[in-house]
Formats: sequence, structure tokens, C-alpha cells
Amino acid sequence: MSARPLDPRPALPVVLAGARGHGRRHLENIRRLQRSGHVRLVGVCELRPLEAAELTGFGAVAQSDDLAGLLDSTGAAAAVVCTPIPTHTGLALTAAARGVHVLLEKPPAPSYAEFLRMADGAAAAGTAVQIGFQSLGSHALPAIRRLLAEGTIGEVTGVGGAGAWVRDAAYFRRAPWAGRRRLDGVDVVDGVLTNPLAHAVATALALADSTAAEDVTAVETELFRAHAIESDDTSCVRVSTASGVEVAVAATLCAHTQEEPYVVVHGTEGRVTFWYKQDRVLVRHGAAMAAGPPAVYGRTDLLRNLVDHLRGEAELLAPPAATGAFMRVVEAVRLAPDPEPLPAGAWHAAPGEHAERRIVHGIDGLVAVAADSLRLYSELGADWALPHPRPSHGDPHDELRTR
Repeated sequence: MSARPLDPRPALPVVLAGARGHGRRHLENIRRLQRSGHVRLVGVCELRPLEAAELTGFGAVAQSDDLAGLLDSTGAAAAVVCTPIPTHTGLALTAAARGVHVLLEKPPAPSYAEFLRMADGAAAAGTAVQIGFQSLGSHALPAIRRLLAEGTIGEVTGVGGAGAWVRDAAYFRRAPWAGRRRLDGVDVVDGVLTNPLAHAVATALALADSTAAEDVTAVETELFRAHAIESDDTSCVRVSTASGVEVAVAATLCAHTQEEPYVVVHGTEGRVTFWYKQDRVLVRHGAAMAAGPPAVYGRTDLLRNLVDHLRGEAELLAPPAATGAFMRVVEAVRLAPDPEPLPAGAWHAAPGEHAERRIVHGIDGLVAVAADSLRLYSELGADWALPHPRPSHGDPHDELRTR
């Protein structure tokens, strides 16, 4: 058997902005794609330059804390932006002004107005922007959509999402903006549903076929915090959509035990559960809610998809237009009253060496029941929850463009 010929096209020159923390994952992904000949790392934008050992195997890589200058000097065609949330819009527009395409880490912006400024600016410049919701690259999504179209679980009645994660106080000290709603007068909105478990919200909206901003008619929020932070670590939202399919997502960073987050599509004749980090799907249907073995799917990497898009070979999997509904949720969280501190009796400190971690009593089960029932914490009888959800209505295009 003859060997497959190598792709003769040159690798796409890429700059990485933000190479520490979560950015290390992007650095390793770029390393993988450079080995396969799809990209070539030409620059790293960091306040503190990477050590030579961290760049082993990349070849010559320019480093600077000035993204504009780095893009100009390297001739990069694309930039991966994994920097603090409030900087996303400015850096994406810096790239767009130079004709540089962007993979932008989620959440794309801390407010809907900043999101529009970024999306409109990139569109005017003719540059592509891919939002870093890796779950939207899962091959499970089109497979689930086919199942729904075939009526496997009957009529879709709602979509739930659940995320029970474990984080300690050090997580909120990892950066000055961590766990903040605002910093120095600038929006951050680093809450459990808008950043660490944002994929649960975006994926649930995608499976509800409600990804555009205009698909959202209302958002109800319940925001709480067990840790001594400004933002929320235990929250839920319920999104009303133009199609009538409700989306409810509950999440916490104060679980007793970390679990794989998931999204569940409710139907009149069954359910589809999707563990989006694992690309694993379980279908239950029929009177007995029978289930076969879970199916595991592949995934298209979003940077690779951006490269293929720029070569005219693929549509973007997560363009700004596909994340407008998610940004409506971010905006509802931003505009909601500040998160309520949970009373001391609602949580306890983890024992021993994990004493800086706070565990909300019964939250693991509550998160699961919320996704299963599409109800909010207050409706499930949590004695620490607000008695009524707080709705946010209105057309964001009219509301925000005039601010």
C-alpha cells in the first residue's frame, strides 16, 4: 500500500496570547498540530516570557508582551487568545485590525455589548473568529441531532445541564480576576456558569437548537456563593427560547465529589444524556426507558477547524453567531443582583488538608435533580435559595447597542 502524500500547503503561522494557566493546553495543542503540519507557532505573547524548555521542539518563536507588535513582526495569520476575560474583545480586535484570524477562549466577552463590539469588528475586518467551546466540535452533537430528527425520544420538551465540580480557595486566588464580577470598574463575570462550566450552558443551548441571541426570550437566574468571593460558585439558570424548549442548567464548584458534567435532552418518549467532556452519549427510550451501551464519538479540534475553514474546506464550528444565546445568559448573570452568600449552615469545610474547600450540603444531588426536572434550586426546596427566580427580559440588540 502506498503512503499517503504529504499536504504540500504551508503550515499556518500562529501566535499564542496567554501561554500559562489554561493557556498551557493551547500550547500543547499547537505543538500537536505543528507536528502534523497544520500550524507553526511563530510567537508567544506573555507578560513573563516562557523558558526555552517550554518551547522545545517549536523552533524559532518570538516573544513579547505586545500582541500588536508581535503580530506585525511575525506575519501571523491566526492568533489563539487565552487571556483574562476582560481583555478578550480588545485583543481580538487588535488581531482583526491586522487581518489576523482568532481562536478566542470562552467566555468570548464579559458583557453582551463587548461581545457585539468584538463580533461586529471582526466581521467588518473580514476576519474569522472561533469561540473556544470545544464541546461544539464533538461529533456527538450531529449524531444527537439526527436521533432527535428521527423522533427517537419523541418530541423534545426541554434540555437540562448539570455540573458538579470541586474547587478550593486556591482556585479563586489563581489570578486577580478569578472569582470576580468586576475588577477596577471593568466587568469580569467569572461565575460558575459563565466560565468553568460554561460548556454546560453552551452545549445545552446547542442541543435545544437555540444558539442565536434572538432565540432567547428570557433568562431566570439564581446565583449563590459558598466561598468568600465576589462572584457565584453555586448557581442555576433557566432559559426560555423562541421555540418553546426550556433550557435549565445547574452547576457548582462546591460539590462533595467531582462528577463528569452532562447535558440531558428530555423527550416525550425518552432521553438522551451527553457527557460532553467525554463525547459519550446514552439514549433511553420507550415505555421502559430501555438503554443500550453508551456510544463514544470523536471530536474535531477547534483550531484545526479554523485552519480548515481558512483553507475553504470547512465551516466554523463555533463562530460568534453560534454563541449569541450563551452571551444572553452571560448578560443575565452580569445584570443580576450580586450572588447571595450562603449561610454558614448550608456548607461545611472539607476535612483535613482540604479545609480550604467548601462543600454545599446535598448540592451534588440537587444539581442532578435540577437538570432532571428543569427546575431551579428555589423550586426544589433548597432552604438557602431565593423564593423566586429573577427574570431578565428584553431585546439585547436594542438594549445594549444604545449603552
